[in-house]
Amino acid sequence: MEPVKQEPLKTDTPKVKEKKKDDAAWLKPRHKTVRNLVSLVLSPYSAHRYGIKVEKFKEQNGRQYLILFNHQTAFDQFFVGSAFEGPIYYLASEDIFSKGWVSSLIRYLVAPIPIKKQTSDIRAIKNCLKVAKEGGTIALAPEGNRTYSGKTEFMLPTIAFLAKKLGLPIVLFRIEGGYGVHPRWSDVVRKGSMHAYVSKVIEPEEYQKMSTDELFDIIKEGLYVNEATAEHEFFSDKRAEYLERAVYVCPDCGLSTFESNGNEIECLHCHKKISYETTTELKGVGFEFPFRFVNDWYEYQQDFVRNLDLSLYIQTPMYREKANLSEVIVYKDKIRLREEAEICLYGDRIVIDEGKENELCFPFAGTPAVTVLGKNKLNIYSNEKIYQLKGSKRFNALKYVNIFNHFKNTEKGEPHGKFLGL
Repeated sequence: MEPVKQEPLKTDTPKVKEKKKDDAAWLKPRHKTVRNLVSLVLSPYSAHRYGIKVEKFKEQNGRQYLILFNHQTAFDQFFVGSAFEGPIYYLASEDIFSKGWVSSLIRYLVAPIPIKKQTSDIRAIKNCLKVAKEGGTIALAPEGNRTYSGKTEFMLPTIAFLAKKLGLPIVLFRIEGGYGVHPRWSDVVRKGSMHAYVSKVIEPEEYQKMSTDELFDIIKEGLYVNEATAEHEFFSDKRAEYLERAVYVCPDCGLSTFESNGNEIECLHCHKKISYETTTELKGVGFEFPFRFVNDWYEYQQDFVRNLDLSLYIQTPMYREKANLSEVIVYKDKIRLREEAEICLYGDRIVIDEGKENELCFPFAGTPAVTVLGKNKLNIYSNEKIYQLKGSKRFNALKYVNIFNHFKNTEKGEPHGKFLGL
């Protein structure tokens, strides 16, 4: 006998649809208050500490914009904020959102838009569309990385697609002098001068007539800065300190290890020393150094990697060093897994604590991305997990990113591919 089906009880009370979390407004009234308070404190602080002159964008007139800026220092977002009125919603990497209660506080106060570095993040695009629809101004650095060399880094062409999708007026905001005042690889802010200003405004009716390639070319040209010049001086008694975070190839020794102190950096293989001058020029100590600026050295290093035969480093690692290992719980926290783990960089993989019971191996072939964050932290994306390596102050995370991307290029049949991760 089949059970009797009971009809649901009918009531006169309409069903209340529960509001989804995604439906909640991104823009909050408190963001304007926080912005005004932060600007009150940080604008004079920026001018004093960075010697920066920020030109106000007087033509804003209450409109919302997509602000695109070149990325030179960790303070760039505050320079942008000083030039505009009202709250700005910045795209920020997942690392900022994985610091426990600190991240919760940042989200509450300024609501940045999270994005996963070096991955296709559809969620970030949807959040940008949501902010734009609510009337918010959005800001991002198309490079996605601060420059190590003083020259504007690689930009993803998809920025033009996003700009067209948002349909907002585009502002190109140039930051100049930041590499001289505070290079990414340094912990020291030097005494010098910076300049930040709106270089171009592109209206929607103007760029909608363009192809994405044409718009991308205009964005690249408007944001390109190359500070390999000796036009200005930047003063510090620790000018070269931690340059080894950016360089790992010696023109005499090839793959090498460096150590800096004060205004000089030394190759630990050939023991030649290079001085970093107040003009940002490089000079060999007692010999003729072939590169005038860090950018010249950096480009040589990239060419060296593009021509590197990775098959020579399958049995023996290129580098063996120590670092702390954590797991990044995206948008929540970081969990420390190991202290002073041994890291081996091979031509086709990264191995942690090799030969031990708890060995971890990340074959490049099956690893979606390897990225550098901040000055010298390394993220490895693997099997839906993110692992982070943080070594000593002298740890060079850049070489892992370059070697990984050279492997990926070679795997695609493009061994001399230009893009090496930054």
